Amino acid sequence: MYLIVGLGNPGTQYSNTHHNAGFMAVEKLADSSKDWKSEHKALTMKVNIAGEECLLVKPQTYMNLSGEAVQALMTWYKVKVDHLLVFSDDINLDVGRIRCRANGSHGGQNGLRNIIEHVGDKFPRIRFGVGKCPPKFDLSNWVLAKFSPEDRPKFDEAIAKVPALVECYFKFGIEKCMERYNGK
Repeated sequence: MYLIVGLGNPGTQYSNTHHNAGFMAVEKLADSSKDWKSEHKALTMKVNIAGEECLLVKPQTYMNLSGEAVQALMTWYKVKVDHLLVFSDDINLDVGRIRCRANGSHGGQNGLRNIIEHVGDKFPRIRFGVGKCPPKFDLSNWVLAKFSPEDRPKFDEAIAKVPALVECYFKFGIEKCMERYNGK
């Protein structure tokens, strides 16, 4: 089984905000005929993607404590860190850009930071560009802001690639995803 985790904040006030890019990515993989289940501080849904059993995960701990839910689910389902895939927002990427990485640092993203603190950094992650924080704008207000009418179509175009990206990951590995999806 694979854990596919989308990072975000629970609650309708955070829907469609920059920081909830991970939730939106995971929702692209969800089966609309199924309900999300509440377990281990997360909403989960079992799906099959490219022949692989997957548990979609939306931690309900708020961004900064995402690792608590991820670690609990990994322990419960006996999932090793190499079967973890995480989607998150990235303020250092232009809106609509995608960056796939095999492992590495958190890059300043607090949800990734907390997951790394709980399970280590040896898991692939997919980051979705939400754009840099404008000058004289508070960073926390920026990540919790909704997409502008100009940015939303670019972001939606990137998120629409999620099903194909995950299928590529299962069939060919993270390196092929990096080759296909990283870039301008």
